[in-house]
Amino acid sequence: MRAVLCAGLPIRSFRVLGVSGRRTGRVIETPPAVSAQEGRRYPVTSYEMVNRVLNLRAARGRATLRHGRHVETVTAIELPLERTAQVFRASLISGPPRAPKLVVALYRRLFVLPYPDAAPDSSPEQFIDDARTHPVFEIAST
Repeated sequence: MRAVLCAGLPIRSFRVLGVSGRRTGRVIETPPAVSAQEGRRYPVTSYEMVNRVLNLRAARGRATLRHGRHVETVTAIELPLERTAQVFRASLISGPPRAPKLVVALYRRLFVLPYPDAAPDSSPEQFIDDARTHPVFEIAST
């Protein structure tokens, strides 16, 4: 999927997030699903502390977001723990935006649930525990 997105072909809610690498300064591109909730956008992944997170922090949130040929300069703002838990839970339950239910079920089973400890029916406390190791950023246009 990464190759398809990086080639400029849009796939539903997936975007290409470009962030300067903290060591090399070279732009690193990753393909997160962007979850839209209450008019706000969040690139949500189920992986823990990955280079994308460390690079976003080092770049003070400066990044680009690409969908097809449209490139947008954005600022990624790391959310507080409680809000991270809410966004993570909502995106885990809904799956990628505008995806058919069968795709959401497969996506959740194969790509999401193997990583976090929380499941869609977990307690809010479990989502807060997962939020400690699964940071979420809000995307703001600049």
